[in-house]
Amino acid sequence: MTELPRTELPLRVLALCLGNICRSPLAEALLRRELAAAGVDAVVDSAGTGEWHVGRPADPRSREVAHRHGLELEGRARQLSRADFERQDVILAMDAQNAAEARRLSPPAAHARVILMRDFDPLAPGADVPDPYTGGLGGFEEVYGMLERSARSFAQAVAAQRSAP
Repeated sequence: MTELPRTELPLRVLALCLGNICRSPLAEALLRRELAAAGVDAVVDSAGTGEWHVGRPADPRSREVAHRHGLELEGRARQLSRADFERQDVILAMDAQNAAEARRLSPPAAHARVILMRDFDPLAPGADVPDPYTGGLGGFEEVYGMLERSARSFAQAVAAQRSAP
C-alpha cells in the first residue's frame, strides 16, 4: 500500500485529472463522502492540469452518475496551480500522465505528495482511471466504481494511519 504523508488535521486532498470536468469532480465528491464516513477531518478539492474547461461545471454525464448515487457536483473547473503544492497534503492523480505533469509542475520543496488515485483500488492498484469524456454514460458509471473503491480504500488507509501510535 502507498505510504501516506503524516500531516495535522484537517487533511488537505486534491483530486487531479486533465480538464476537471469528468473524473476529478466525481473523485472529489467521493473522497469527501468516504473521508467523512471514516471519521477523517479533511478538506477536499479538485483541479485539472489543462485550462480548456476552467470555470465550467462538471460534465453533465458526471453530474448524472453522481446524482444517481446520491452525490451532487457543484464546483467549477479550475487549473492546478503552484499554490496547490503548498496548500495540499496529497494530490491524487487520475492517471500516470496527470501524475507526471503534476510532478513536472511541482516546486522543488513542495509540500504536497502526488499519488495515483488507483494506488488505493484493491482491484487494480496503480492502474489509471480512464478518461470517459469521449464515451457514453456507461464509461462514466465504470469510472464511478473505480473511484468509489479507491476513495473508500484511501479513507480507510488515512483513518488507520491516524489511529496508529
